Amino acid sequence: MAITQAMCTSFKVELLTGTHNFTNSTGDTFKIALYTSSATLDATTTAYTASNEVANGNGYTTAGETLTNVTPTSSSTTAYTDFADVTWSTASFTANGALIYNDTAAGDPAVCVLDFGADYTATNGDFTVQFPTANATDAIIRIA
Repeated sequence: MAITQAMCTSFKVELLTGTHNFTNSTGDTFKIALYTSSATLDATTTAYTASNEVANGNGYTTAGETLTNVTPTSSSTTAYTDFADVTWSTASFTANGALIYNDTAAGDPAVCVLDFGADYTATNGDFTVQFPTANATDAIIRIA
């Protein structure tokens, strides 16, 4: 089992068919779900799954947290979007990676997989996923 960081291939196709709207406040709802090291997530992941997701309880709710979108913009020839950091408070769990998915679209289509590189554990404290700076070089979703 492995989690491999990737923009999901199905997401790339869905962009061309208008499945996803990242506009803040009027767009789709995107969520981030956390997974254990037993999960298999990579570029071939097509949708949210509860398989090997962090267990419900102890500060985590199955299906993850809702993300706050940063409305897409561009710089030079790169379009990009990002999300505000997300924190699970009073958390007591371990996660090895995450899946960002569209909770509004039918079938909860996958957007991208985040590989944390190792297990990270919170013990009755905050567990935060910190997104990179929203710019053309660093944003979590960039199309150049």
